[in-house]
Amino acid sequence: MTSFEVISMGRVGVDIYPLQTNARLPDVETFKKFLGGSATNVAVAAARHGRRVAMVTRTGADPFGDYVHRALRDFGVDDRWVSAVAGLPTPVTFCEICPPDDFPSYFYRYPKAPDLEIRPEELDLPAIRAAGVFWFSGTGLSELPSRDAHFAALGARGRAPNTVLDLDYRPGFWSSREDARAAYESALRYATVVVGNLDECATAVGEREPHAAAEALLARGVRLAVVRQGRAGVLARTADELVEVPPVPIEVVNGLGAGDAFGGALCHGLLAGWPLDRTVRFANAAGALVASRFACSAAMPTSAEVDELLAEPRHPVG
Repeated sequence: MTSFEVISMGRVGVDIYPLQTNARLPDVETFKKFLGGSATNVAVAAARHGRRVAMVTRTGADPFGDYVHRALRDFGVDDRWVSAVAGLPTPVTFCEICPPDDFPSYFYRYPKAPDLEIRPEELDLPAIRAAGVFWFSGTGLSELPSRDAHFAALGARGRAPNTVLDLDYRPGFWSSREDARAAYESALRYATVVVGNLDECATAVGEREPHAAAEALLARGVRLAVVRQGRAGVLARTADELVEVPPVPIEVVNGLGAGDAFGGALCHGLLAGWPLDRTVRFANAAGALVASRFACSAAMPTSAEVDELLAEPRHPVG
């Protein structure tokens, strides 16, 4: 059995980015495609830091599905657990790029995304149990059979260290916020690390204030709560330690994917056994680098690039 440092499970697709910025989709004339999906981007980001990474997901049996396999391999992510679903197309996502803070996304996951057809019997549970980090996102809990597969994976890990829940709340993927909260509550019984923004934390535990949200996550048995606050930076909390990191001042080109770059870098820091402050600062800088670039998966930084940014003299964010 191949041992992986990171196994990421969940959403995959093809991102279709406009080559014209500050333009709405009806006015855009040219596009470029990239590998996408939050769990997939995290896998790519972790691989860019030299980690042995595999992806668990499903695509359509179509040319975009072939592209996903090729792109994963090109990025150094093992695709052995990426399979095709007959009759369902590989999802595509269009976006608009209007910096500094307007990046709407339009998901085409109809009639159903194949990544929600992951089934428990298809999982390599010993490999998931052995992974140094198991990363999963809230999207995968939104429908069956994917939800059952995720809980089978979580049951196999038994709340092992570095079982990471990326809340990844997308309202359009759920029938209601209450249904999402119920699924998150069940998943929190297994997660040891939780990552989310303020709205996602409010959905999961009913708390939007960052300190209260972190406390609520710890009260549910989570060992590390990470609350991303956008322009206010990042708060990370364990039972014994509180770290608050300000944002890195950069010129935002495309904010999409910054959270996924943060996630891949977080995996790297957790595996390296770094102190919490170093891990969060490194992940925060990785997210800033991607926000300063046009693409998402293709823009994930190396460790050397993150270290170089952290070494630069910083100025207060104004």
